[in-house]
Amino acid sequence: MNSKADEITGPSRVTILDVAAAAGVSKSTVSRILDERLPRSDSETARRVRKVAEELGYVRDVSAASLRRGNTMTVGVIVPRLTDTVMAMLYEALAKACSRTGRFAIVATTDDKPKADRLAAESLLRRGVDGLILSTAREDDDFPDELARRGVPYVLALRTDGHSLSSVGDDRLGGYLAARHLLDLGHRRIGVIAGPSYASSSRGRVEGFSQALKEAGLAVDPSCIIPSTFGIESGAVAVETLMNLSPRPTAIFAVNDNTSIGALSGLTKLGLSVPQDISIVGYNDIPIVSHLPTPLTTLRVPFEQIAANALDLLAGDDVSVDDRIRISAPTLIPRKSTAPLR
Repeated sequence: MNSKADEITGPSRVTILDVAAAAGVSKSTVSRILDERLPRSDSETARRVRKVAEELGYVRDVSAASLRRGNTMTVGVIVPRLTDTVMAMLYEALAKACSRTGRFAIVATTDDKPKADRLAAESLLRRGVDGLILSTAREDDDFPDELARRGVPYVLALRTDGHSLSSVGDDRLGGYLAARHLLDLGHRRIGVIAGPSYASSSRGRVEGFSQALKEAGLAVDPSCIIPSTFGIESGAVAVETLMNLSPRPTAIFAVNDNTSIGALSGLTKLGLSVPQDISIVGYNDIPIVSHLPTPLTTLRVPFEQIAANALDLLAGDDVSVDDRIRISAPTLIPRKSTAPLR
């Protein structure tokens, strides 16, 4: 039976040294023959090396090769989608931070699918990026650990797995501030549009919200916490569920501005007014929410600071244990979508 370590690491990777030994040539000869950037040789030795590499199942480690060539001053950024304003804001902040330090950011999108994360990473590494910044970390995926085993420099942004180098917002604090704001306005039955459970950002915001309720002596009602995606439509569906509760909430905390917008739309269809009938707090402070007919109370995330910290961690050679996860505090921005309980 395989050991736990074997389950994690899997079969050993065929290396360039294995090919050199089997072909009876030096490592440098193998490297030169298999380097696709150089003119293809058709010598007897080259044919033998390519045949041995194929028989052994050798796969060239494009990440290691690019790192050996030295810095290219490019950074690969992987986001779920750029139609999500939050991810677009993160990428823009990273691109600006790169520009200030003479680097260039290249982005790839994955629709938040783990398999696509891997394909995107390989594509970026083949283009010689010096490292990766990922905003796609999931609780149920070990892709960051795979990158670590391969020696690929990477940093997680906005979401974290709890041990990789990460630059994130203080999601627990943000959820806490949202709850405290609504509690201070007199609300006691508060619904939560909670986002996806696989994202640390969603979980942290719900945890901070729950902590504030407990400190106020209120029980957290599981029926008032509705899972969702980060999308607008998901917010509309979730708010309908909340409004069917009895008694229904007098306020809502949505862990993402997109879901807040969806909730506002859903409430309008139900004939409810914000904040006269129900208050709502969002998260991220994307540009549009301050220009809505009812400007949205939300938590402002410091994207520029998160981007600067991510690049700093990516460039760092010796990061201390206490500095592996850098946390930037959000700010509550009160607007007209919240009001005292009537």
